[in-house]
Amino acid sequence: MDTLDLQADVLAQKVRHLIITSSGRTVDQASTEEFFIAFCSCLREEIMVNWSATMNTMESSGARMAYFLSLEYLPGRLTRNNITNIGATELVQRILKKLRRGVHDLLSCEPDAGLGNGGLGRLASCFLDSLATLSYPAWAYGLRYQYGIFEQEIWDGRQVEKPDCWLLNANPWELRRDSHALHVHYRGTIVPGCNRHGDEIALLDHYEDVRAIPYDVPVIGYNAMENYSVLSLRLWSAKESPRNFQLQSYNAGQLDLAAENTSLTDVLYPNDNTEFGKRMRLKQEYLLVAASLQDIFRYHRHNYGEMKNFADKTRIQINDTHPALGVAELIRCLTTDYDYSWKEARDACLEICSYTNHTILREALEEWDEGRLKDLLPRQHAVIQKLNWDFCNEVRTRFPNDEEKVRAMSILEHGRVRMANLSIVGSHKVNGVAALHTDILKAKIFPEFHQMYPDRLVNVTNGVTQRRWLLDANPALSAFITERIGKEWITDFRTVSKLAKFGGDQRSQEELLKVKKQNKEALLYFIQHESVLHSSEGKTVAVPSCLGSDALFDVHIKRFHEYKRQLLNALHVIMVYQEILDAPQSSRRIPRFSLFGGKAAPAYVRAKEVIQLIAAIARKLHKSDAVHDRLCVAFIENYNVSKAEIIIPAADLSEQISTAGWEASGTGNMKLSINGALTIGTDDGANVEMRQSVGDRWWPFLFGQSAEQNEGPNHPWDIYRQDTAIRRAVDALKDGTFARNAAEEAAFSDIHRHLIEHDTYRVLQDLRSYYEAQKKVEALYQTPAKWAETVLHNIAGMGPFSADNSIRNYAEKIWNIQPYPCDKNVLAKVREEYSLHDRCRIV
Repeated sequence: MDTLDLQADVLAQKVRHLIITSSGRTVDQASTEEFFIAFCSCLREEIMVNWSATMNTMESSGARMAYFLSLEYLPGRLTRNNITNIGATELVQRILKKLRRGVHDLLSCEPDAGLGNGGLGRLASCFLDSLATLSYPAWAYGLRYQYGIFEQEIWDGRQVEKPDCWLLNANPWELRRDSHALHVHYRGTIVPGCNRHGDEIALLDHYEDVRAIPYDVPVIGYNAMENYSVLSLRLWSAKESPRNFQLQSYNAGQLDLAAENTSLTDVLYPNDNTEFGKRMRLKQEYLLVAASLQDIFRYHRHNYGEMKNFADKTRIQINDTHPALGVAELIRCLTTDYDYSWKEARDACLEICSYTNHTILREALEEWDEGRLKDLLPRQHAVIQKLNWDFCNEVRTRFPNDEEKVRAMSILEHGRVRMANLSIVGSHKVNGVAALHTDILKAKIFPEFHQMYPDRLVNVTNGVTQRRWLLDANPALSAFITERIGKEWITDFRTVSKLAKFGGDQRSQEELLKVKKQNKEALLYFIQHESVLHSSEGKTVAVPSCLGSDALFDVHIKRFHEYKRQLLNALHVIMVYQEILDAPQSSRRIPRFSLFGGKAAPAYVRAKEVIQLIAAIARKLHKSDAVHDRLCVAFIENYNVSKAEIIIPAADLSEQISTAGWEASGTGNMKLSINGALTIGTDDGANVEMRQSVGDRWWPFLFGQSAEQNEGPNHPWDIYRQDTAIRRAVDALKDGTFARNAAEEAAFSDIHRHLIEHDTYRVLQDLRSYYEAQKKVEALYQTPAKWAETVLHNIAGMGPFSADNSIRNYAEKIWNIQPYPCDKNVLAKVREEYSLHDRCRIV
């Protein structure tokens, strides 16, 4: 028996022990869920050793800490990723074999964590993986949503939102920390006061008290050695504290008010079409920053005993505008609770805070009604007023007689609180997430700020973790790459450039195509056996797959928004459909499988109409004998990380077709590219840098107008009138081709009307260019060796787009922090203490 087998025996015995003590059943009697909980608890015990040692290392080092505040995380399932990162894949296989359990059954027990919505949350999770792998001293904070955003079902082609009950069963990867619970105060009466520096401060009386309970989730860094680092994601919950229930309101019959504070962490992004939804969103955002800042203060005082060096030892990253209230809260706390003067607090805030802007969309650059903010957060409102007064005077000094500039930069304007402006005023660095995006921020979104602070706006291009999205999600391709260039790419993705020398190698091309075919067959199996849609009769209907794995798999998976232009893709499908009907014997068209996935915000009517249209197109194609074996459309409902891990490795073509100048960066483009999909895309977001890194020769499907060209006139009616094929495809939206009831007729007519009258996101403008680029796709796909060569060069060019590279840039450009790997001596001490306990228990 080798050492690994001995270790497997010990851990298998631990699992048996935990099953008996937690469920009162033996391992053979335990349900799959009971076994899963016990197994993960056993694995977590091992991880806790490194978790404790990492925390001790950071505390003893006196390192500057980076704190990441985000309203969203989208980690997906944790178990397999954790097993991979600690290098325990073979060990786990042996344990499960000894306990007569299957890997698939074990992993399928875990739901996707409902902590985010789309790219913002998934990016945050990639960053945490890189922070831990690179051993940077960091903490992350978020909210523990009881129901996530929503679970999407498609009924008769329409999106229906249902609760995402991801916490229905116990979550073995979280630790509840009641002793670290904190109190957050809303509303109340201002009690004026002064600190010892003579600065006015606002105290609070008769406030609403909400208790925030933290749940810690380990973030495990990849390391081939045993001293891997484990960081903490701390999630705050208002749901689990009975103290937050307002009994007096309940007794008065005000049930909504009674449960408001216990519901604060129920749902990510409550629908803000109502006053209740707006109030809940604002309270959520303050809950995140208030509890997190208290925790940051507590950690610092525990470590240093005083606050004089707080600004030097602390860096806080505001991830999008959701945590922007952290600027006001930080200044308030420093001036009220920690003996800072107003100027000292402002200077400390500037030194500590930095802000990542993720979008140019105005609706995402949050603005809050000033009256609502003053009612819910009167102390923070007072700080914002004073901060804005000082800042506007600073602008007047810098730009005398330019009140227009003052209005543009003011935090407060016409009864609105502009959270992006608050974030910029309170931060020493503001970063965009792709070179083009950062240029747009400087030139068009925040030009006045860039003029006043020319060094404040910087770029940090987004990245994805190759460990999750290649090593874990695509083991066959990972093995293919490792066989050729070694394992170094797992922790230094820049070395993937070595793969380029195999681009012209015939054996490599053939093996790559076999890997892709294998992944496509796995996706088809998933679609045929596990993916469902729903009919009005209540029947569950499998999504049909009309084509085999030789078809071109054309994948468009992302949040539904008009600027992401799923409608452009759908209109192209209609054009192809009409061409096949016109010339059934034509052999020009290759078999094409167009796959869509993504959610629309509950109140986003146009995005929901596009989903409805795609479902109607899919239905029509499935029933058409003329096209069903040459053109197929599928919509994967409730798209999430786990489904992405099946879809992305199977993709041949990656749809990145946003209106140029609108996509900040994108990360789906990176995940698909490193998994061997070629990109059809506009020169938008990070596509620009990806194209430059790969090289124009190997980036053949660029189409559409540039961001600069999109500033020019837009004439959709002229395009509609002059291009017969486009007009015919657009008219199919209202001529009864796809609509089968009055609701669909109304929805598709609305899309039709908007396209020819407004076409805000220039779908018709780029449709002909997109159509021609798709013809290039088909031509190249018919030459498999050339397709494979292009794929290999695309993967080889993706080295700069690892989240590791992004985090190094944050650490060097913004936070100025250094890595502190888990100290081996500290680890040995913790492991010895744990082993002494373990020997008392395991016999």
